[in-house]
Amino acid sequence: MDELSPDRIRQALADVRHPTSGQSVVTLGMVSGIVVKGRNVGFALEVPAADAQKLEPLRRACEEAVKALPGVGSCTVVLTAERGPPPDMQARPAAPAPTRAGPPGIDKIIAVASGKGGVGKSTTAINLACGLRAAGLRVGLLDADIYGPSMPRMAGLSGRPTTADGKKMQPMEVAGVKLMSMGFLVEEETPMIWRGPMVQSALQQMLGDVAWGELDIMVVDMPPGTGDAQLTMAQKVPLAGAIIVSTPQDIALLDARKAINMFRRVDVPILGIVENMSYFCCPNCGHRTEIFAHGGARECAAKYNVDFLAEIPLDIVIRETSDSGRPIVVSQPDSPQAQAYMNLALTVRDKLAGPTGVKPFPRIVDA
Repeated sequence: MDELSPDRIRQALADVRHPTSGQSVVTLGMVSGIVVKGRNVGFALEVPAADAQKLEPLRRACEEAVKALPGVGSCTVVLTAERGPPPDMQARPAAPAPTRAGPPGIDKIIAVASGKGGVGKSTTAINLACGLRAAGLRVGLLDADIYGPSMPRMAGLSGRPTTADGKKMQPMEVAGVKLMSMGFLVEEETPMIWRGPMVQSALQQMLGDVAWGELDIMVVDMPPGTGDAQLTMAQKVPLAGAIIVSTPQDIALLDARKAINMFRRVDVPILGIVENMSYFCCPNCGHRTEIFAHGGARECAAKYNVDFLAEIPLDIVIRETSDSGRPIVVSQPDSPQAQAYMNLALTVRDKLAGPTGVKPFPRIVDA
């Protein structure tokens, strides 16, 4: 069996043809950033921004071509807006660069993201937002998880937003944090069966059609993964940085690396990584158990030259307060669990205010 390598991946992609030109995606220079980790392969397919939707079948064809290789367990292909058109498209007008204009009055916007679901990203986002508010900042929280909005329940809020002028909705509030979520606009059990353009439109409306007022920082709870919602926020909104949430085990960190690479490709700085469910302390005897291993996120941060921001314990109190709509930073501010989130909030506050900004992400050079 041939060893998996970037060259082997390119060989497999040489037979995948662009639907318009008929040339190979490799010949056209569309394939970039090939990463091979064990049996997992990922790379970007650079396309004109205006053609991204109609070239989705081409993306799938590239995935299938690589998955057919012996030894490949998974393949992830991300469509990205290319820096220049392929050679056969040089005569076409270049697509305009995406404008990144946030709502007026908001100083900084940060994304809380993860490569996969179930790692505690939303719990981290709401407690981070409440911690920033407790630190004296004016804070907004946007639940951008269109398909699975959980913030209304975590914030203990229900009902629908009101509007004073018939144009802009008034955000809800939890502990002084202004909050908007699709969960306020649809019933909790209603499935959101939306395609990419509808997701993009909903996100832009929740940003632009909400009376956010003056904010020092907006925390955006991103949906898991690296799909339409993530690219919309990264390409349309002036994100000051992204925080990646992961649990310590290898399978979660594999997806966290995908999230890091996605933000890197759209020039969004990585503020750092949070290791959630880092350890468990028995409430009866105090014995510490590292259920999901430990330290994996810290090692990932060191490998990718980004900051390691915090270790958050796996704790029943965090789960109970989240399920009951009482974020632990608000309901039990003096508890050790709340202090872990407060330390995270203070670290993020200081990083955003620092003179040198965040560490740049190193470029991955194909072998």
